[in-house]
Amino acid sequence: MKTFSYADRKNFIEKMQKQNFDMLVVGGGINGAGVARDASHRGMKVALIEASDFSSGTSSRSSKLVHGGIRYLENFEFGLVFEALSERAKLFDMAPHLVHPLRFVLPVYKDSRVGMFKMGLGMLLYDILSMFEAPELFEKLSAKQTIERLPLLDSQNLKGSYVYSDGYMDDDRLVIETLRDANEHGALAANYIKAIGGQWEGGKLTAINCQDELSGETFSIRAKHFVGSLGPWTDMFGKSVLKTWKPILRPTKGIHLTVPLDRVAMKQAVVMFSNDQKRIVFGIPRHDMMIFGTTDTDFKEDPANVYSTKDDVEYLLQIIQEHFPNAKLNANDVIGSYAGVRPLVSDGSSSESKTSREHVIIKDKQNITLVAGGKYTTYRLMAKDVVEAALQSYTAEDRIQFKSTNTACPLNPKASKEQLDLARRSVGYWHQNTNLPIEELQVLADRHGMEAEDLLRMHDSSIKSIWQLEAKHALKNTMCMNLRDFYLRRSPLFLAKQDHGLGLLPLIHQEFGSLYQDLSSPQQKQEELLYKHMNLELGWKKLLAES
Repeated sequence: MKTFSYADRKNFIEKMQKQNFDMLVVGGGINGAGVARDASHRGMKVALIEASDFSSGTSSRSSKLVHGGIRYLENFEFGLVFEALSERAKLFDMAPHLVHPLRFVLPVYKDSRVGMFKMGLGMLLYDILSMFEAPELFEKLSAKQTIERLPLLDSQNLKGSYVYSDGYMDDDRLVIETLRDANEHGALAANYIKAIGGQWEGGKLTAINCQDELSGETFSIRAKHFVGSLGPWTDMFGKSVLKTWKPILRPTKGIHLTVPLDRVAMKQAVVMFSNDQKRIVFGIPRHDMMIFGTTDTDFKEDPANVYSTKDDVEYLLQIIQEHFPNAKLNANDVIGSYAGVRPLVSDGSSSESKTSREHVIIKDKQNITLVAGGKYTTYRLMAKDVVEAALQSYTAEDRIQFKSTNTACPLNPKASKEQLDLARRSVGYWHQNTNLPIEELQVLADRHGMEAEDLLRMHDSSIKSIWQLEAKHALKNTMCMNLRDFYLRRSPLFLAKQDHGLGLLPLIHQEFGSLYQDLSSPQQKQEELLYKHMNLELGWKKLLAES
C-alpha cells in the first residue's frame, strides 16, 4: 500500500492548494473517512481535511461495539437493526483484524423490566433479522449456568440469562484503515487542517478556506461539491458556513472506564441495566482490559471540551458494583477513562436514550451535503448514501465519468481473513528471527495480519518492544503527528496499561525523533501535550481520592 505518513502530509497540503477536486470532505471521523473511500473508489478526485487528529472526536470514543442494536427492537426500529446486522456481517469480512465477533451475556433478574419470555422473543427476532448469519445463534442459560459463565455476577434474584452474538472493534484504527484505503485509491487526506470559512460564486460554495493548525498557514481548497461530516460539530460548522443553518443535533455525552481484564475474569461481554432500567451499560473485554460504559446525558458545550467527571465515574462504578459485587471493584481499579459526544439528530424524543440513531442527510442548495447521526456499524452504507445524494448535484456529464462501486471489499489486503490466519501461524517463525517475546508477536499478528511482516522488516537490535514497531508504523502509515495521538489513537497504551504506557516513553521517543526534528517540536512539548490530556481526563481520580 502507499505510504500515509506524517511526511506525506506536507505534500498532500501543497497538492490540495493547487488542484480542483470533485469532492472535498470536511471531517475526518468514521463517516468522513467512509465518504472519502466510497468517492475515491468511484474514480472521483477527493480531498479530506480534519481540524484535529483523524478520529479524535466521537469516532475514537465509542463503546467499541459493532452491533445491530438489540435495544432498538423495543422502539420498533426493525429497519435500523436489520441494516446494522447486515453491515456487521460485512465488517467482519472487511476488517477481521479490527472487527471481532464477541458473545454477550444479558442477565435477567426478577425485577428486570423485560422478563425471560419477552427477552427470548427479542433474541429470536435479533437472529431472524441477521438472516441467521450471526457468528453464533442465541442461547438461553439458567441462573446456575449464568453464574458458571460469570462467577463474579450478582446471583441474588437472578432468573437466568441470554447469550447472543455481536462484535467489538478498534474504532480509531478502523478510521485510519478506511483513510489508508481511500489514499490507495487517490484521495488526499490531511489532519490538523481546520475549515474557517467559505467562498461563493453565484450563491454556490466553490472553496473552503482552511488553516493549518500546526503551521498557522491559511489557504483555500476548491471543489465541485462539498460534504460536511463533522459529528457533534455539525451545527457549529453549519452556522459558520451557511447563513440559513438551523440546529439539528441533540448531542449527548457518554463516558467509559477501563479496568484490568484479570479483575473481572470475563472472556465474554456483559449487558447491564441502570437502576431505572432505562440505560444499558456494557462490559466489553478488549485486549488486556475491560471497557465499561456508557453514560448518556445531554451535552450543550463545545464537544472539544468533553471529559469524564467525578459524578460520571461514580455513576458507572455504582452500576458495575451492583452487578459484580464479588469483584469488589472501586475507583483504584480503574486504569483510565474517556469521554465523547454523540451527534444524535433531534427528533423530539422525551429522553436522550430514546432518540433515534438513524442518520440524516441534508442537501443544501449552496452546494454542500451534510450527514449527521447514525450508527458506527453502518458507516459504510451511510457513506454510500451520502455520496449518491451528493452526486445529484453534479452535471450528467460528470456523473457518467464516476463509476458505481462496491466498498464491501477488505480495507487492507494484507489483513484479510486468509492473511490474518497466515500471520497467526507465522508467529513462531517471527519469534525465531527476532528478540521479541512470542506474546507480543501474537498481538502484532492480531493487529495487522500479514502487514506485521512489514513492521518486522523495520526491526533491528535497538527494538525492545513491539510498541516501537507500532510507533514506526504510525509515523509511516497513519499520519501520526504527535506523541499524544500515538498514545490515544494509534495504540491502546493510555487505556490498557497500568502506567498508561509511560514506561515505554524512552523507547517511543527514540522512534519519534525524526518527527520532532522535522516539525521543530521538542520532545518536552510533545510530552506536555500527552500529560495535558491525561491530567484533564483523569482529573476525577484526584477528586475521588479527596472525597
